Amino acid sequence: MSNPVTYQLSPNPITAHAFNQNGKYQIKCNEAILYEQGSGNWNVSATLKGHDKVITSIDIAPNTNRIVTCSQDRNAYVWTQEGGVWKPGLVLLRINRAATFVRWSPKEDKFAVASGARCISVCYFEEDNDWWASKHLKKPIRSTVLSIDWHPNNVLLAAGSADMKARVFSSFIKGLDKKPTPTVWGDKLPFNTVCGEFSDGRGGWVHSVAFSPSGDALAFAGHDSSISVAYPSADGNHAVITVPTNTLPYRSLIWANEQQIVAGGFDCAPLLFETSDGKDWHLSGSLDVGRKKASTTASVLSRFKAMDSRGQADKDTDLATTHQNTIVEIRPHAGSRENITQFSTCGLDGKVAIWQFDPSHLSTELAGLKI
Repeated sequence: MSNPVTYQLSPNPITAHAFNQNGKYQIKCNEAILYEQGSGNWNVSATLKGHDKVITSIDIAPNTNRIVTCSQDRNAYVWTQEGGVWKPGLVLLRINRAATFVRWSPKEDKFAVASGARCISVCYFEEDNDWWASKHLKKPIRSTVLSIDWHPNNVLLAAGSADMKARVFSSFIKGLDKKPTPTVWGDKLPFNTVCGEFSDGRGGWVHSVAFSPSGDALAFAGHDSSISVAYPSADGNHAVITVPTNTLPYRSLIWANEQQIVAGGFDCAPLLFETSDGKDWHLSGSLDVGRKKASTTASVLSRFKAMDSRGQADKDTDLATTHQNTIVEIRPHAGSRENITQFSTCGLDGKVAIWQFDPSHLSTELAGLKI
């Protein structure tokens, strides 16, 4: 794995990021700032002003180039460019808690907003009123929804929440969606049908969910430092394969292809999970080769002796990873849904990194622990 291309965009944490179809623009939040790539750097081209609290998530529709943002202020906006100016469109979320996560559907005709109101707002455009209305997915959600992901058929929606469950819902909206072809998740899909409910059996918030490229499997990351993959069955006997790890928990994950998953979080490095037969998933290693640091027993001992004799704390706090703080989000950057060739990460260190996906070079050490 070659070193990623890294941009230090802010001294403050970056809570979310997104690229448009040609990679020209990028958004980073706490503020919604639009960047345009210049000669070797990113220059601010616009600031999307409308939210009055922290922006928690953002997404760009690749074909229509519309941007959707959501925030702790309980609002979401759809931004469209008119005459070179980005203008917000009204979204009626009808929630009384913070919005936490947002994603466009594959056909870009609707989007879903997760929230702390124990519901998901599925939003669609009403031309008569010139606003985005919403319908709520509620039962059986019992806590804050932390992440969502769309199935390739534009109807099924996966959600991970703080009630320690990952679920798959139907978001079928009559008059908007065409009846989808039957899948392993079922064929009768009225709105708010629960097509699957999963847990890793160990407990922990579900920080991230993602459908496989085919949509026939669902991966989710728990706060117990595990990655689980659920395979649905028509008879309801769904299989869930859980991979426990000795790392810190993961905040985000994506499928690179049907056999490989990239996850990242509090260990500040993207890790690779693989399978050869669709059943035996395992942690293969870190995709971050990182910077080599002296860490021999002798050097560590001498540093502690110096601290004791001089009464000074060790100022060398840099990590041997590209990101110096938690990875908040991992997103595909290049390639197809079936075969990702590049992915991007953003972190609490104010950095955005673009990685070449090359699993032939892996590091088997992370934070001093053997993987």
